Amino acid sequence: MNCDYIIVQAGGKGTRLEHLTINKPKCLVPINNLPMLFHLFRKFPDKKYIIIGDYKYDVLREYLKVFADIQYILINSQGRHGTLSGISDSLKLIPNNKPFMLIWSDLVLSEEFILPESGDYIGISKDFRCRWKYENHQFQEEPSEEHGVAGLFVFSNKQMLGDVPEEGEFVRWLGGKSIIFKELPLYKSKEYGLLSEYKKLEVPKCRPFNQLIIAGDRVTKIGIDQQGQHLARKEKAWYQLIEQVGYTSVPKIYSYEPFTMEKIKGQNIYEYKELPFEQKKSILENIIMEIKKLHSLGKQETDYFSMKEAYITKTFDRLSQVRDLIPFANQDYIVINGRKCKNVYFYQNKLEERLSQLEATEFRLLHGDCTFSNLMLDEHHRPILLDPRGYFGFTKYYGDAAYDWAKLYYSLVGNYDQFNIKNFNLSFVEGEVELRIASNGWEALEAQFFKLLGNEVTERQIKLIHAVIWLSLTTYAWEDYDSICGAFYNGLYYLEEVL
Repeated sequence: MNCDYIIVQAGGKGTRLEHLTINKPKCLVPINNLPMLFHLFRKFPDKKYIIIGDYKYDVLREYLKVFADIQYILINSQGRHGTLSGISDSLKLIPNNKPFMLIWSDLVLSEEFILPESGDYIGISKDFRCRWKYENHQFQEEPSEEHGVAGLFVFSNKQMLGDVPEEGEFVRWLGGKSIIFKELPLYKSKEYGLLSEYKKLEVPKCRPFNQLIIAGDRVTKIGIDQQGQHLARKEKAWYQLIEQVGYTSVPKIYSYEPFTMEKIKGQNIYEYKELPFEQKKSILENIIMEIKKLHSLGKQETDYFSMKEAYITKTFDRLSQVRDLIPFANQDYIVINGRKCKNVYFYQNKLEERLSQLEATEFRLLHGDCTFSNLMLDEHHRPILLDPRGYFGFTKYYGDAAYDWAKLYYSLVGNYDQFNIKNFNLSFVEGEVELRIASNGWEALEAQFFKLLGNEVTERQIKLIHAVIWLSLTTYAWEDYDSICGAFYNGLYYLEEVL
């Protein structure tokens, strides 16, 4: 069907999603590493979207400005109630005699879904429960999993809804019309309006731009967009270099096209939370020994343009994108977990000056992202390094060794890995920020960490870079609004210790 217009009802508060919608509208809750609304954008990137917002409208508006790369118009339906709100305004934006789709924002369509041929259609659930059902061309307010009204409608023209009210319940109103719909079965599609459904999701093991396919003892990694493909090229090149220099504490690579590697029999380091202190100490020693070994396998002259790119330019480029998204970003100071913190937006020059003083006597062969999420213990309890960055600033393979150590500290003390799997709570109380990140359980080894590093890097240097890494995470964690804000606040919190 030549259906160029999609109206998205995204105004709902999402009360049934509980804590997930305290700070953001339901349509921005991430599902499999992508906001609900953006699943629709990815499926139909060439359509023209009319998005109806209400709850947390300002958050939705600013988020779309930064991250939506489709054609859209946002409608403000604040002050009106129900799923009818905003629809009459939306219809004014659609040309006469043009078909369009109306969809609820919490409906994530299956990969197999395609728009039907010409006609008027209603999406029917086949494997999830809905409050209304549609059977024998009749609407009934009766729960159903096989005939449920899923929240997707295709209309051949807008004149069919010419007398639509300003507010109220859309399906109830539609039931009083004489429209005969063809049924459109939504097999494998899913509604995520309930916290119980959300909790059934597996914790994503990769970023939104990657896909992992596991088959037996092998893992194939696929970049699914331009960013993923770009990073994959760098990662492959790093593994090829590592093979040449004889470093073996990495997965075995079976092929580069497709990019297939050994599946490690073991767990990520952050999953070893309950080990005794002495055992953790031994593991940390082995990890640091492995990273030092990697660093010893190659070096080159320091490139200070790459230092500036990695620590200064990248950080402030990312921060500039999200300033209007973050609560209190227009204040000189922000109170975070009881600590009065300078706002980097007002102290950028001071931070740039401090970062420009960072020095590296030489560049070393780096991993570039050695967090606990990218470190595993194999079946012999040997550390294995995964998912390298493969570059530092403008430099391939080599960079400031302190960056690797700061990334390890990021997990050890910063508990990045728990933050990454959304195991944190962000709240705003009386103008202050409360950010509580679950523990990886390794903070007690902080002193041991610095002792093992010896004179390679100073504690102050690690803590400064660590704070900057949190600030840089803001747009890298773009798929979750709370993560954007939380990364920013955590960066300020740790920065206050060193500035």
